[in-house]
Amino acid sequence: MKLLKVMASAAVVLTLAASASAEKAKIVMEGSTTVLPIAQAAAEAYMDKNADVNITVRGGGSGVGISSLMDSTCDIGNSSRPIKGSEIAVALTKGVDPKANVIAMDGICVIVNPANGVSALSKKQVKQIYTGEINDWSKVGGTPGKIVVVSRDTSSGTYEAFGTLALEGAKVRPDAMLQASNQAVATTVGQTAGAIGYIGLGYVTSSVKAVTLNGVDCSKATVLNASYPYSRPLFMYTNGKPQGEIKKFIGWLLSADGQKLVETQGFVPLK
Repeated sequence: MKLLKVMASAAVVLTLAASASAEKAKIVMEGSTTVLPIAQAAAEAYMDKNADVNITVRGGGSGVGISSLMDSTCDIGNSSRPIKGSEIAVALTKGVDPKANVIAMDGICVIVNPANGVSALSKKQVKQIYTGEINDWSKVGGTPGKIVVVSRDTSSGTYEAFGTLALEGAKVRPDAMLQASNQAVATTVGQTAGAIGYIGLGYVTSSVKAVTLNGVDCSKATVLNASYPYSRPLFMYTNGKPQGEIKKFIGWLLSADGQKLVETQGFVPLK
């Protein structure tokens, strides 16, 4: 009888523990690889402060994040580009009302291999390189040699933003090497002589060289004051205005502590 009571008590404890675990608030974020470092660091910091919250973070690209939000398979769609009108229209037919939450600023830095002697380009030259009009480094003040163009793939928000800011709607040359993430672009450029690419400011390391654009460095200061030509906001999209734990999480990310975390990840805080 005593053993049965102990077992019954243990069962009650286990049931209570399982119930407590089941009651954890859950948030699923998915999308932009540019926003990914911010999202991962923010999720870890927030869960450290809130043991009753479980946050899952996945990448995949801005298009994936927005699609997942539309399909209600995530709570927050991370994006490095604004949502398109066509996407909003589709979302509304599914009962989803996407709302933009700007959580940071970013600069799309144009990078070259560290051995490249070119340290400055103009917006016009970048467009000419990426559309195929310029194919040799000697045409932009460098040592003669083929320019190896590296670009993000079409599911990327950075690809979309670069297409608008740098290419003004023109298409990327067909022989460009398409990469699935910022890190993949940085790695390819860092390992390929004659390569040029573009990545979010938070991904710039000593393995690549960021060139000036129209004489302006890609830096936190120039992004914040909008003097760098390829500056852009970063988004976390939600279904309607954030509510409940999602509202608390985004509110924390926009707080002084959250924005400090944004800066430690190499991006630009809003204040």
